[in-house]
Amino acid sequence: MINGLFETHINVTDLERSMAFYEEVLGLELGLLQEDRRIAFYWLGGRGEAMLGLWERPALVQRQHFAFRSTVDDIRERVVPFLKGKGLAVHNFLEDDTERPLVFGWMPAIAIYFTDPDGHSLEFIAMLPDEPRPEVGQVTWDVWQQLQESVVG
Repeated sequence: MINGLFETHINVTDLERSMAFYEEVLGLELGLLQEDRRIAFYWLGGRGEAMLGLWERPALVQRQHFAFRSTVDDIRERVVPFLKGKGLAVHNFLEDDTERPLVFGWMPAIAIYFTDPDGHSLEFIAMLPDEPRPEVGQVTWDVWQQLQESVVG
């Protein structure tokens, strides 16, 4: 019955500022703007795939988290330079002062984090085709690759 997540909504303090971020910085496509209700809907992954709603409610903004599905190659090679090129600070799950994406062994998936203008925690994440290794916790891509080679070899 449940085939995925289609839509999520977040509260923002300034709709125009948030729209500029999600459109101009992240390149999302505006689906609908209702100025009278102070809400904007954005398509994620193309029209009809998934949606993000931004509601202007300054008094109700609490830091939230959500992740954008990506590809392993994009996260390893393109996401960090893209975000830094947009002036955004990038960090991994451990917030260890590096900009290296980490692999979550239990999934396994590779991910990197950043924030929007309201401090919402945003993530790019991609599932890996490997078997889960929950015992390794979170490791760098290089360590993950070494672990995979030791399993195969």
